[in-house]
Amino acid sequence: MGHTNKMEEARVRRHVRVRRKVKGTAERPRLVVFRSSKHMYAQLVNDEDDKTIGGVSTLSPPLRERCASLKGLECAKVVGEAIAALALEKSITQVVYDRGGFAFLGKVKALADAARAKGLKF
Repeated sequence: MGHTNKMEEARVRRHVRVRRKVKGTAERPRLVVFRSSKHMYAQLVNDEDDKTIGGVSTLSPPLRERCASLKGLECAKVVGEAIAALALEKSITQVVYDRGGFAFLGKVKALADAARAKGLKF
């Protein structure tokens, strides 16, 4: 159990280090990604006003049904497409990607690629 706690602390340290440089604005909000062992979360944040513009996750009602039969990477792609659709709906085309201290591979990369494919620029 101690090993997992150390890994989480290291991730949080990496995230704090990245957050010193990455800021979201109204025109270009921060796309925050968090993944747990079972679920994937993404939200758009305006750091100037400390407001969350919107968010989606595998627990969101529309995505919950779609992700029930999917695994890992496919579910991350669905979340990436959904957050891109939400951003475009709110007239946001550019974002700053905040990977949350996670390595840019696997689910985190799949979410980013899916969002880019749907039209988000970062």
